Amino acid sequence: MMGWSISLGRIAGTEVRIHLTFFLLLAWFGLVAGAQGGAAAAFSAVGFIIAIFACVLAHEYGHVLMARRFGIGTRDIILLPIGGVASIERMPNNPTQELLIALAGPAVNVVIAFVLVAFFGASLGAGQSDPAALQNIDFVSRLALINVVLVVFNLLPAFPMDGGRALKALLSYRLDKVTATRIAARIGQAAAFGLGFLGLFGNPLLIFIALFVFLAASHETYAVELGDATGRAKMHDATITSFSHLETTASVGDAVSALLGTSQREFPVTDGAGRLRGVLTRDGMIRALASSGPDTPVLEAMERDIPTIGHRAPLSEAAELLHTSGKPLVGVIDENERVIGIITLENLAEFMLVDRASQGWQRSQRDVRSMR
Repeated sequence: MMGWSISLGRIAGTEVRIHLTFFLLLAWFGLVAGAQGGAAAAFSAVGFIIAIFACVLAHEYGHVLMARRFGIGTRDIILLPIGGVASIERMPNNPTQELLIALAGPAVNVVIAFVLVAFFGASLGAGQSDPAALQNIDFVSRLALINVVLVVFNLLPAFPMDGGRALKALLSYRLDKVTATRIAARIGQAAAFGLGFLGLFGNPLLIFIALFVFLAASHETYAVELGDATGRAKMHDATITSFSHLETTASVGDAVSALLGTSQREFPVTDGAGRLRGVLTRDGMIRALASSGPDTPVLEAMERDIPTIGHRAPLSEAAELLHTSGKPLVGVIDENERVIGIITLENLAEFMLVDRASQGWQRSQRDVRSMR
């Protein structure tokens, strides 16, 4: 998402970004309203959408500030046509803290709606609940109504939406984190199917939201399972120790030979002392071949600032470092900073497959013993 977004700057210590497709949303509403009511209607429609997303941004800051209260940072907030996403660095293990973070966003919308009604004369009458009549309602009342809708919608038990996160937190009081996440994710994916079905009857936006919820639930479940698995394992359990590397004097042509002669797609570049200088990926090789040829030095084509971690560190730290860095691998180093292994997303995924199979076998053995 970052590649299709632009920064609006930092607000209260968190970078705010807006996805480029958001401008298509503005243009669409502006054109539709303009075709029906002229330039004034177009400006009013665009202004209302901007006001809605200001409320969405405030909603996300509810999550951000509550997480910050518990010592958890936020990398950024991205505004999308379907809403906002706050990239909180991690969710707390304490279910009470997770519950408060989840509910902080909708609580902001409750406050906004209350302020609009109590101090700006907004009305939330039953007759104004018809979406087709929204354009006939005054601006402030429409905005108050939208905030109520945001509260109700976000509290649906569709993990990883706020209601789903709250459900997971409540389940975590009685269940372990992985089981609670799996249950919340399954309920969320079922809710996504429901939203997608409703979207087939005239609201395409619901289909996009359903797809986002379904994929995000799968991703979050994998992340929690990975955190649990790596927390129980040692660094060497998922470290690739047999790998090909490139010297700093090598060329892209040398790298291509290594690529075709091995199953690797990422090649650490090391100096004479065995220290990690960078990594050359398959895509980097292809780009260099197309632009400057096989004689290009690997130092010009490699990615730099590759993270490293000590071989005695917990595997969970390596997995987190790989996730947050956005780099293709993490170098595992010894006490002399020599690279003795690498960890990639691919071998972490393989580690997860093995761990799931092992856990399933262990559960089956426990069930067999319990029946004896």
